[in-house]
Amino acid sequence: MKVANTEALGATVVRSPNTQEGREGTAADIAARTGAVMTPPYDHPAIVAGQGTVGLEIVEDLPDVANVIVPIGGGGLSAGVAIAVKSVNPRCQVIGVEPALAADAQQSLREGRHVAWPAASVTATSADGVRTQVIGVLNFAVLSELMTGVVTVDEDSIAAAVRWYATTAHLVTEPTGALSLAALRRLLADGSADGVTLQAGPTVLIISGGNVDPATLCSILGAG
Repeated sequence: MKVANTEALGATVVRSPNTQEGREGTAADIAARTGAVMTPPYDHPAIVAGQGTVGLEIVEDLPDVANVIVPIGGGGLSAGVAIAVKSVNPRCQVIGVEPALAADAQQSLREGRHVAWPAASVTATSADGVRTQVIGVLNFAVLSELMTGVVTVDEDSIAAAVRWYATTAHLVTEPTGALSLAALRRLLADGSADGVTLQAGPTVLIISGGNVDPATLCSILGAG
């Protein structure tokens, strides 16, 4: 679905090895051969600032927001949201969420150092938008200071969140977009999770994408 939609917009999709090194190496080779400009997907101040407008809209619409739950892949979205939200409402918690199969950011932030996960592990999650093997350098620095913590969720919880959005909220979300709801459900059920506890007050869930393949969506809905 994502490849087809990208090509429909006129882009050329180039396949690469399914590792972070493979993707970056392929892109660098194309840039070197063609003179194209490299645009990092998440680890760049302009990318972080652009995605931070999501956080700005949240605090403009809901100034007393107490918790914002946001998926983490490379960290561009979560870092931008954290900067924007905390600059306006320092009391708000910004909570990250990752699949348990791709929890490199959680481990990195806990240990205070960059920890890369193997491609074989992170690509096993259905949440393909967060299959990065290691959080960005810039984003690690931002989130180390501003993020309350990272909650992990299993694959069944992700699928259940996709089903809830489709059948109850009537929203089509990809598994990555459903991560924040899966985390909220875990936090509400357990009181706290992975060292994170919700504050009293309004909580915002960021749905970060709806590009789910129809066959995948049907499979998830049928399994409910």
